[in-house]
Amino acid sequence: MTASPLTLSALYIYPVKSLGGIALREAEVELRGLRHDRRWLIVDARNQFMTQRQLPHMALLQVSPAYNGFLLTHRQRPDLLPLYIPFEATPERTLFVTIWDDMVFAWRGSQAADEWLTQALGQPCKLVYMSDMVMRATEPERNLEGQMVSFADAYPFLLAGEASLQELNSRLTEPVPMDRFRPNFVFSGGAPWQEDTWGHFLIGKVSFQAIKPCARCPVTTINQLTAQKSAEPLRTLASYRAAGNKVLFGQNLTGPGRGTVRVGDVLTIQQLKEIQL
Repeated sequence: MTASPLTLSALYIYPVKSLGGIALREAEVELRGLRHDRRWLIVDARNQFMTQRQLPHMALLQVSPAYNGFLLTHRQRPDLLPLYIPFEATPERTLFVTIWDDMVFAWRGSQAADEWLTQALGQPCKLVYMSDMVMRATEPERNLEGQMVSFADAYPFLLAGEASLQELNSRLTEPVPMDRFRPNFVFSGGAPWQEDTWGHFLIGKVSFQAIKPCARCPVTTINQLTAQKSAEPLRTLASYRAAGNKVLFGQNLTGPGRGTVRVGDVLTIQQLKEIQL
């Protein structure tokens, strides 16, 4: 029997780090990730980045597409009217913000956005934007080509396989959806965890390199519809997908900085690597 081809089955951007994603049919590949992916960030009163790790109820902020931007709504707060955010900000107000070990220059969003988020999250918040002038590098020990990254944790792209999720769900009492893992690229076909072996590969005609497996955090245990936390799927993953003190799902990627990818594109593996588990 002929194996089914590896195919890009879903494509997502996350305009605001740690908020919900928007499903696309096609996306432009840029130097620091997919266009409009994680270019906005929510910071606290000390200009420190905020995520669902500390505030699980950030999952209740829903992102939906709008003309040249997106809308934020609160799943449990109908009193908060939808907030429109453009995909790009203007340099009218600026500040420095901290994300992990990096301090980067950012443009402020609107005062209305700050006030809306402060009400939605119950603490002082600011919405900030990463402009193309900001040079935030990926991890230096694996950054041989000067790759840039947005407000994503460490790498510009994340890929996950449907077969790997299906295999994980076969071990769980209650299956989890792919949104727990926040990938940019989801592919169908192939065997579970096959992506562990990939080095260089193409999505359509665009080249990518799998750098290393993605270490997962407690955000995977947060239901993205209700903001409720549980032990799964991290507990089960840790029983067979652990390397040292890290639990792995998906692959961190770098890319060429240019091109278009589309749902339905075939993935072509050009070079394999040694499995890192």
